[in-house]
Amino acid sequence: MADIFDGIKAIGTGFSTTLKHLFRRPITEEYPEYKRPLPERSRARIVLTRDPNGDERCVACYLCSAVCPVSCISMQSAEKSDGRRYARWFRINFGRCIYCGLCEEACPTAAIQLTPDFENCRRDILTLVYEKEDLLVDHCGKDPEYNFYRHAGIATRSGGKGEHIGEEKPVNVKSNLP
Repeated sequence: MADIFDGIKAIGTGFSTTLKHLFRRPITEEYPEYKRPLPERSRARIVLTRDPNGDERCVACYLCSAVCPVSCISMQSAEKSDGRRYARWFRINFGRCIYCGLCEEACPTAAIQLTPDFENCRRDILTLVYEKEDLLVDHCGKDPEYNFYRHAGIATRSGGKGEHIGEEKPVNVKSNLP
């Protein structure tokens, strides 16, 4: 008998919830005219940033493509005459991207950054494949002062070994011999 009463009570609760919402005015947000404010740390479209000198930050280390759970990032590395690595081509398939932010976390040069631009819907799915030229922006992103090659300890045109920020001079290993 208690089971029957509990069943009737559950059905009555469901109907009362339906009746309560049946006579309310609908709440409709007119999307293109009104855009809901996003949280400050929302993540959506990926961009490739530049360092303070205007060079590309991406050194084609493949960490972003390795950490991507859906394998939507691909690239090919190349090297300039001064020893600096760069991505010859860089491609992201936003049709597969789940906007998890793991690529941004894995990037040692802060080249990949996620922006709050979430309006990325197309009828043709092939237009969601973005090349490096589509992703590159002309600013430094969230960290305008960071330059990977000034901190990395790699000998390039921006400095030799021991000349970078926070780096000590190289040790002569022959002077350490007994």
